[in-house]
Amino acid sequence: KDVQKESEPHVYLSKEEVKEKIQSYNSSVTDKLKMTLNANGVYTGFIKVQLELCRPITVQSSQSQGRCARSNNETAFYLPDGCVNTLHISSTNTVREVIEALLKKFLVADNPAKFALYKRCHKEDQVYICKLSDREHPLYLRLVAGPRTEMLSFVLREHETGEVMWEAFSIPELQNFLRILDKEENEQLQILKKRYAAYRDKLEEALGGVWKPG
Repeated sequence: KDVQKESEPHVYLSKEEVKEKIQSYNSSVTDKLKMTLNANGVYTGFIKVQLELCRPITVQSSQSQGRCARSNNETAFYLPDGCVNTLHISSTNTVREVIEALLKKFLVADNPAKFALYKRCHKEDQVYICKLSDREHPLYLRLVAGPRTEMLSFVLREHETGEVMWEAFSIPELQNFLRILDKEENEQLQILKKRYAAYRDKLEEALGGVWKPG
């Protein structure tokens, strides 16, 4: 289970320290996703973001797959749990820019303000998760932690405000959510009916075997 953790202070690295860190990082990479240091001091690299979304997202066009409800040219659907996407970013890209790029890659029409980026890290057999501020730089965090995702990984989630900010959703989105809920309710109802019907048949079969007329 994830444990909430406060944000850690940012430690600024000199240009020489960044160069050494990148060399060390690249020597430990096993998936060929290395970092590149440019002459101006900006470096580029890759981060992997796991999507852990509880609510459906709204996408443009009809390229979505899975359970969905359609409205005009938009579709609301649930992303597969644990879906991981790789982004190529630079050290200047902020958390907010990473979220926007990730949503754009999936053609998501939802407001980026609905989402937050978290970092998950393992320490002393405990899993910690910390919400990143919009101004933090994910590639810097990746560089400092090294390439091992078990040491640090990124997760995209909805904002945890305690309550859903329904006013942030458009009318078509809300209508799509209602259609999805109705569909899922009917599916669950049919499953329950079949389960109890099968249970009733087994009981009647057992009763018939015990109470045979003499």
